[in-house]
Amino acid sequence: MVNLSQNRLDSIFGALSDSTRRAILARLSQSPATVSELAKPFSSSLPAITKHLNVLESSGLITRKAQGRQRVCEVNTETLSAAAAWIDRYSKFWTERLDALEQLINSEQ
Repeated sequence: MVNLSQNRLDSIFGALSDSTRRAILARLSQSPATVSELAKPFSSSLPAITKHLNVLESSGLITRKAQGRQRVCEVNTETLSAAAAWIDRYSKFWTERLDALEQLINSEQ
């Protein structure tokens, strides 16, 4: 698993903050797709979609490969898994803290 720096986390969560980019990732989670295929469901221009893809790629969430004259995009599952692990660590921390608080409240009643 990848160990993420603070800057990398900022980049990942910044990329995920946009609904269009999250929709692109959702589509790519099904299978790799060309830039044109990714742009179809959106009313945005192809250059606008390309900017979204640039953000996703620079954050490490996707990769793009040339296949002939087309660029095929796919999810970088390693980066996504590392971000999920980071979230999971804090989720466990807060769950434990809230459970301890609940026990304290219950013991004082």
